[in-house]
Amino acid sequence: MDSNRGILTLRRNGRETMNCSWGTELWDQFDNLEKHTQWGIEFVERYTKFVKERSEIELNYAKQIRNLSKKYQPKKNSREEDEYKYSSCRAFLMTLNELNDYAGQHEIVAENLNTQILSELSRYIQELKAERKSHFHDGRRAQQHMENSWKQLESSKRRFERDCKEADRAQHYFEKMDADINVTKADVEKARQQAQIRHQVAADSKNEYLSCLQKFNKDQSEHYYTLIPLIFQRIQEMEERRIERVGESMRSYADVDRRVLPIVSKCLDGMNKAAESIDPKMDTKQVVETYKSGFEPPGDVEFEDYSLSMRRAVSESSFLNARGENRRRSRGKLWPFIKRNKLMSLLASPRQPPPPPPTSPSPSSAVPNGPQSPPQQQKEPFAQRINGFMSSKHRSLRSLKRGLSLKLGTSSEDYSHLPPEQRRKKLQAKLNDITRDLQKEVDQRDALAKMKDVYMKNPHMGDPGSIEPRLEEIAQNIDRLQQDAHKFESWLADVEGRLLEKGDVQRRQSAHFDSQGHAPVGNNCAQNRESPDGSYTEDHGMENQFKSRSTEFDDEFDDEDPLPTIGTCKALYPFEGQNEGTISMAEGEMLYVIEEDKGDGWTRVRRNEDEEGYVPTSYIKLYFDTSAKGAMTYI
Repeated sequence: MDSNRGILTLRRNGRETMNCSWGTELWDQFDNLEKHTQWGIEFVERYTKFVKERSEIELNYAKQIRNLSKKYQPKKNSREEDEYKYSSCRAFLMTLNELNDYAGQHEIVAENLNTQILSELSRYIQELKAERKSHFHDGRRAQQHMENSWKQLESSKRRFERDCKEADRAQHYFEKMDADINVTKADVEKARQQAQIRHQVAADSKNEYLSCLQKFNKDQSEHYYTLIPLIFQRIQEMEERRIERVGESMRSYADVDRRVLPIVSKCLDGMNKAAESIDPKMDTKQVVETYKSGFEPPGDVEFEDYSLSMRRAVSESSFLNARGENRRRSRGKLWPFIKRNKLMSLLASPRQPPPPPPTSPSPSSAVPNGPQSPPQQQKEPFAQRINGFMSSKHRSLRSLKRGLSLKLGTSSEDYSHLPPEQRRKKLQAKLNDITRDLQKEVDQRDALAKMKDVYMKNPHMGDPGSIEPRLEEIAQNIDRLQQDAHKFESWLADVEGRLLEKGDVQRRQSAHFDSQGHAPVGNNCAQNRESPDGSYTEDHGMENQFKSRSTEFDDEFDDEDPLPTIGTCKALYPFEGQNEGTISMAEGEMLYVIEEDKGDGWTRVRRNEDEEGYVPTSYIKLYFDTSAKGAMTYI
């Protein structure tokens, strides 16, 4: 009986414990169990939805982290790549790479949540619903069987009760007929037979009722002690499996994160290592390596004795030449510190002929003495005009060369436009690239030569003649690269020799300074001098040949201080000043003259401290200040 009722008694440590069973404890809670199991399925669905949302969050977080890492990655062919030669920038790049790997671990978390939990739980929920439906279908069928058996019992019971009442009435009627002396014997016999029939029917109904009762009791006992416990036990086992499955999913949920923790920890360790790799001393040294020009500091400024020129009477041209020579000596070594806006203004000075003046001036330009005509300048000697022409031509060529180099960003193949130290680095880097390319070509040539030998020994594997064009092309590339390597090696050797020579001179001067206690006078850094446009002067003969013609322009180019005012001028005609280096002026406007006409038809004027340029000499009337140094009086 205990086994039929599903009661399991276990003896543990001398005590009896009863294992609770839904079949015995909850035999009458069919509806509540149905609700509870439905709630259990809904709980699993809710937990599955939670895991799904967590997976989406991880995936979106990983995507945002990847986008953040990609956003701050250096762009190709951009200036930011040069910044990553510093340790702090390299550390930041390493941090971005580790962050990208960190995002990948969150993607793995999302993927494992989907594959190990979501897909398994989704499939299990379908199986759980089908199993639950089957169990409760069996329970409803057992309940329906009990209801049918109960209905049969009630029907047989009511029939037995009815037959008993009819038999009792038939018996009373027979007894009444038998006691009545007026009733015939045939009626009495008929009543007796009818009573017997009713009694027999009642007896049959009784037997049927007893049979139905026994059957119902048997079905009821089997229902409550066998079928329902078995069905409820299966439902209980199903519920226990569901709970256990949820627990396993929760453990898997935690293990998904735990499995990526070592890699996440490595990513964080990589970030710490990147931060520890930052070297301030190395970064500051890299700044020196990047921007070091190799120039020597300017020497001492020599004393300029202006009293000599004041004592002697000089001509107009000699005075100007003396002023230019003094300016050359005073500002010949300070060009690296020139301002950029002034540099561009000098480079953009007009070198084309000035426009002719208008045929008739506007009414507002009239003066009391009548229409103004362009002032007639004093004619210069023929030799001076020739020298001015050659100097102007040379300055125009140099201005054009420098202007193109600065504006178009062009650079020579030997990097002569760069300072010595930067030129050496560029040449070395270029030579390394050529060597690398040359090695690749040589490797390809060797590989093709081996392939050709194989084809010659085994003609069925390929045609050796098909490799010849490629070998010829590689041979040409090797010759070209070897020529380039020899060319850059010679340039590099020349630059390194100059830098070494300059270093020796500087060390000797430093030693002399230490021994004498003062710096040597006249250190003008004449050797290996860099020109203002950045090119490195190598041909000293050519430099000396044009020194007398180009020094004036170099000094003006190197001049950092504003030119002094040597007079004023009045605009006779309006001038637009559309060309670079020119300045516009309105009719009748007064301007300051800072440089006289050199014979090219242009006069340099200034409107204010920051605005100056060239205007046509024929468009203005000059008023020179005779007290100003270098002023010229036009009659």
